Amino acid sequence: MARMVQCVKTGKEGEGLDFAPYPGDLGKRIYENISKEGWESWVGHQTMLINEYRLTPVDPKNRKFLEEEMEKFLFEGGSDIPKEFVAPKE
Repeated sequence: MARMVQCVKTGKEGEGLDFAPYPGDLGKRIYENISKEGWESWVGHQTMLINEYRLTPVDPKNRKFLEEEMEKFLFEGGSDIPKEFVAPKE
C-alpha cells in the first residue's frame, strides 16, 4: 500500500514520495509533506527556471537560487515565473 501524505502544495491527500528527493532537513520536510503530484509540479517549474535563466545546477549560486525557489514553490505559496517566459502553445 502506498504511503499517503496531506500535501501542503496541492492541499489534498496524495501518494507520498518513495524517498527524500533532496538532502538534509529540507529533503525530510519535502518527504513528509509533499505528494508525488506536488513534487512533479515543482520539477516542471524548476525545468522552466533552469531554461529561462540558463542556470547550471552544478554552480553553487544557481543551486542556492533553485533551493530558495523550491522552498517558496512548495511551502510558501509559489515561486515567481520569469517575466520573459512565454508558455508553450498546446
